Amino acid sequence: MTRFLAISSAVRIHAGDNALASLPREVARLNARHVFVLCGNSVATRTPLLSRIQALLGDRYAGAYTQLRKDAPLEDVQQAAAVARSGHADLLVAVGAGSVLKATRVVAMALGEDRPLMELATRYVDGQPPYSPRLLRPKPPVFNVLTAATSAQHRGGAALRRDDGGPRLEFFDPKTRPSAIFWDSDALLTAPTSLALSTGLGVYWRALMNIGALRQANPLVQSSRLHAYTLSRTALHRMLDPGDAQARLDMCAAALLQNRDEDDGGRPFDAHWIARSVYALAAALFNRVPQLDQGATQALLTAPAIRHFGNLCPDAIEQMGVALGLPATAAAPEQVAQAVRAHFLSLGVPHKLTNVSPTDREHALNASLYNFNADRARELAGHHDRLRAILTEAA
Repeated sequence: MTRFLAISSAVRIHAGDNALASLPREVARLNARHVFVLCGNSVATRTPLLSRIQALLGDRYAGAYTQLRKDAPLEDVQQAAAVARSGHADLLVAVGAGSVLKATRVVAMALGEDRPLMELATRYVDGQPPYSPRLLRPKPPVFNVLTAATSAQHRGGAALRRDDGGPRLEFFDPKTRPSAIFWDSDALLTAPTSLALSTGLGVYWRALMNIGALRQANPLVQSSRLHAYTLSRTALHRMLDPGDAQARLDMCAAALLQNRDEDDGGRPFDAHWIARSVYALAAALFNRVPQLDQGATQALLTAPAIRHFGNLCPDAIEQMGVALGLPATAAAPEQVAQAVRAHFLSLGVPHKLTNVSPTDREHALNASLYNFNADRARELAGHHDRLRAILTEAA
């Protein structure tokens, strides 16, 4: 058997109808006295979730920051940390999807370290691998209440957008992984179908990428990848049903399996060149262009990436093709690219980037070279022309 390392991180998952009723018990278990809630304006004003959580917490409720925006801007996180600190927060509850969850992790880092966030971010020096500072101080525990499926639910890293358009800032501290996660049926049904589909696309896209790296994975990773793909593909079309809570729960489960994939040694972010190039370019694009979202941008870039990087990873192309229903003998880059494009078009994903200027594309090309998850060894710079070709084809 291939040698591997698997690390299990403790977390309590409450799922199904009225799962949030367990929130007070989880808070009491950690003896927290000042519970601070973080969410976006939509959750605060268009759903009953904030008032529901406040009622559940009673006198342990220490306030909320409700202005976290898409892709977690640095400026929002700085303000949220200041408000949480003034409320003496000793436990943070994130209510939302990816942007809110990753922002809350960085708020926990800011509270624990009590230093400027720029000092805590991953550093890039020319000619050297990226370096993430070790953040050794204790952090307040985090609970995640999901309104949409996301693989951000059980991680210790985060990336923040900057309003000045500069490269995104990356942070990592395993102590910010959540102590508890809530997949409450009513909370998940508060998300509009557009958001459920967008986040579901992101989960499914990652599952498809991981299927392309199935044979070389260890047995624990293989099981997570196979079931995450099955769950996400079956649930994806059902995201368009505003009352299908089970589909949203299944997508949350698929996303958590992707977290376990990483914990069990899978390294899903750099599974192969298709996954790496799309992840790096998409992150750069949706952090710069407000109307783009992560799931659709990743889906849109995948067919061009298969065409321009497929010859570097033929095994991944074959495995993805078979998963999409192609015979192994026909799973060549062009055939798989066409199958991927047709599959995403059936879900309403556009095949071209809209309202993305040449300047935006050039910025994304450069920013894609500073993405720790996709490029730990700083290899993407050697494929600058392929990255540019992806953006040109998608324009």
